[in-house]
Amino acid sequence: MKGLKGVIGRVRGWRRGWHERSKLERIDLYTRVTLCSITWFFAVSWGLLPLGDALDEGPVAIALAGAFLAANIAQSVLSNRNVALAFDAYRGTAPFPPGRLRLPTALQVLMTGLLVALAAVGGVQEEGLVLLVLDLPVAFGIPYVLLVPVRRFLLHSAAFSIAVVALLAAVGVPGGLLFGAFVSLVVVTLLVLVSARPSVWSLSVMWQAEEARDMQARLAVAEERLRFGRDMHDVLGRNLSVIALKSELAVELAQRGNPAAMDQMVEVQRIARASQQEVRDVVRGYREADLPTELMGAQGVLQAAGISVTVEGADGPAGIGAPAAVQAALGWVVRETATNVLRHGDPRHCWIRLARTRDAVVLEVENDGAGATRPLGGTDGDDGDDGGGGGSGLAGLRVRLGALGGSLSAGAVGDDLFRVTATVPLTARPDTNGRLAPSPEPSAAPSVLPEER
Repeated sequence: MKGLKGVIGRVRGWRRGWHERSKLERIDLYTRVTLCSITWFFAVSWGLLPLGDALDEGPVAIALAGAFLAANIAQSVLSNRNVALAFDAYRGTAPFPPGRLRLPTALQVLMTGLLVALAAVGGVQEEGLVLLVLDLPVAFGIPYVLLVPVRRFLLHSAAFSIAVVALLAAVGVPGGLLFGAFVSLVVVTLLVLVSARPSVWSLSVMWQAEEARDMQARLAVAEERLRFGRDMHDVLGRNLSVIALKSELAVELAQRGNPAAMDQMVEVQRIARASQQEVRDVVRGYREADLPTELMGAQGVLQAAGISVTVEGADGPAGIGAPAAVQAALGWVVRETATNVLRHGDPRHCWIRLARTRDAVVLEVENDGAGATRPLGGTDGDDGDDGGGGGSGLAGLRVRLGALGGSLSAGAVGDDLFRVTATVPLTARPDTNGRLAPSPEPSAAPSVLPEER
């Protein structure tokens, strides 16, 4: 029972690990496993079955067949170990250690010599010889085709094919079999080329596109930071210059005993208070969430990340007749869920639905890439980066909506769908300071981009 439970747990772990991978990571893993499997398919079929003829040809043939099988298995193991390194070398992310080709090259020479020896002692029949020739270059060729240019691979393959045919001819293999062996080598060379090279090229292009998408998100964050910096400079630059000049003037007047120094300091105080209010206005505008703006922003950012977005029921968010406080609270939900779709999920589509009931406004945000991830920064017991009830994440949203009499629910719907539902009553009103609710303010302004979290 313990062994069975261990197997079941291992299978569940593999399944969980598969779901936690992004689509591109799954394609990458699938391609690597496929190329490794091709090597073993050839080794246990065309590389193994013909060796059965050697059992009836005496101990020498049996020894040669066993040695060929052992060398073939060792070559397949080395091939699987070198595939990952060859992938990285092809993509340019890491160099391939040249020394790792020495042992596979020696094994390739050994396998060729054993095949020729088997043909010389009659340890393999006519059809079996053609099959062994088909298997001969596969294990070595799959990683090698990723490490050299196509022209060099074809030239080396042609030289190898000619050498194999010449050696078989030297031990008395008939001309018909020689022609079949040469055709087999040509076919398997092209098979290795078209199965490995285009697959890795496609993966390389997809990884480059993924890196470009990440760079686009970083540039958007940098642009937003520059915009905010310009706004702060425009607000504070002039007023601080005036304050500095009037303060200097007040000092000069005070040193002369001029009572006008008091008037200048009163003016400095007035400008400082006005600047303080302007800064509050800038920060409030940056941090407050406006529902129409957040819907447009979320749609734009998600689409820029390659996620199709469908917005329903938002022909005019102001047209739903909800108070400004309700719309601002829902704007926070849109901002936070868009952030977490980008950060935690790998969806292809996101749906944003807005509806009004008799007593409340309901917002649903649903995506099809949740899988085993944790959208919204965590679960009830683990709110990611909330920091203990800050203004962001699942807990922060519940505090905000709860202060307005609303509610928030989030959970998986099926295997891949994740849905967040926010409900805010129409009777919700802001507090006396004009805020949505007396909830803790976040330490930093959330953004619809994950780097701003």
